[in-house]
Amino acid sequence: MAGDDTTPKVGLPGRLAGVEFDGELPARTSVAVVFDELDYQFACQAYLWALPLVSYAQWKTQHYDVFGATSSDLVRYLSYQDRLGLITANATTPYILNFFDLAETGPLVVELPAGPTAGGVSDFWQREVGAMGEMGPDHGEGGKYVILAPGVDAPDGIEADYRTLRSSGVNIMFGFRTLDPDPARADALVHAVRIHPYADRADPRPTRIVSPDGRPWTGDQPRGLDYWRRLHEIYQSEIVDERDRFYLAMLKQLGIEKGKPFAPDARLQGILEQGAAAGELMAQANTFAKRFEQGSYWPDRAWEQAIVLDDSAQRGEGYDELLERASWFYEAVSFSEAMKSTTPGVGQAYLGSYTDAAGEWLDGGRDYTLHVPAEVPAKLFWSATVYDVTTRCLIDNEQQRGDRGSRDEELVVNEDGSVDLYFGPSAPASGEANWVQTIPGRHWFSYFRFYGPLEPYLDRSWKLGDITAVEARS
Repeated sequence: MAGDDTTPKVGLPGRLAGVEFDGELPARTSVAVVFDELDYQFACQAYLWALPLVSYAQWKTQHYDVFGATSSDLVRYLSYQDRLGLITANATTPYILNFFDLAETGPLVVELPAGPTAGGVSDFWQREVGAMGEMGPDHGEGGKYVILAPGVDAPDGIEADYRTLRSSGVNIMFGFRTLDPDPARADALVHAVRIHPYADRADPRPTRIVSPDGRPWTGDQPRGLDYWRRLHEIYQSEIVDERDRFYLAMLKQLGIEKGKPFAPDARLQGILEQGAAAGELMAQANTFAKRFEQGSYWPDRAWEQAIVLDDSAQRGEGYDELLERASWFYEAVSFSEAMKSTTPGVGQAYLGSYTDAAGEWLDGGRDYTLHVPAEVPAKLFWSATVYDVTTRCLIDNEQQRGDRGSRDEELVVNEDGSVDLYFGPSAPASGEANWVQTIPGRHWFSYFRFYGPLEPYLDRSWKLGDITAVEARS
């Protein structure tokens, strides 16, 4: 043997720095310290893994417990205040959606009217089950869909006019947006949607449209022990994917098991709280300082592709997209293929800016400008939106406005067709028409959305300016 000193030569981090050794092994008195570190690392990794699941589970509690919705209802978000709890909501078009447990409803019917809508169904891992509306098989012509839980056969004798969608999970979200700019026509579309169990098709309960109605709510993932409580709760009613079995082993060590209560002792409570805090810190870095191959959209700009997932299955080349999924579903909710459209004039495209042109975090106490060149390549409309980094929701400013875009009637357009937008705590000298108010002491980030992205966006020949800090006002 080369020597009898077999203790580790590399400095150990965190809790392990205090481990004492008995020769080449940890001293018996230090074994508990090693296990504490192991469980802490499990908690950090489980936090990142569970982000999309906990997000939808949290949002469902707000629908049912805060808004009083049931499985016969849809919730419609219309006003700015309605959307303040919705992670990276679009402030321009309404959202209509709800969450359903297929184990309770059985096969679920969605009757969608003809008209300009975009929507679909996803499971609670936020994997798209199927698109509906203009991007779905009905192509905006409407129709009847029946959604089946995993392992459930289609009902006997089902009529031929039903389109069948098989969910990859027991819990699902159905949602859509109306794309008609006329409020009356959009309202008629919303009230024409029907959702009910297939078993009740002969005499279904009316589909009620529920409003948040000014009630405060939050759809971002809870912090501390509440994160794990929400995860334990939804885990009780959800199937287990084969690819997740190792994570379930971690959850078991953390006191989260199917069919058993969540009752962590004092030691485990402390580890879970620290794991949630560290896990969120990792999620923030993973989201706001992305280190994926899909980097800056233009090499000389700070704008990045916000969605780094390859597809709704969350599967990469030879691996599953754990970090890509954690990045998107920490900062946003829902994903569909239409949100990464490569077909000119169809779907959407999302760019995110998390820093200014100099690479500094966007500071709510500073003033910034954004130059939007003429002829924005968006068939329908474009918008630039401000979000709070802590909640990832629309900024809750005194202005009660978080976006500016081509649908704004008051938007001031330059003679050459370009637009200059302003972000800062107070309005610029030019007035409020192109301004979004930010909050001193809070950081923010922005999305620039293209609805119906056109070829100059897709081939990158059109280029958006950076969010640029301006000199302090005198």
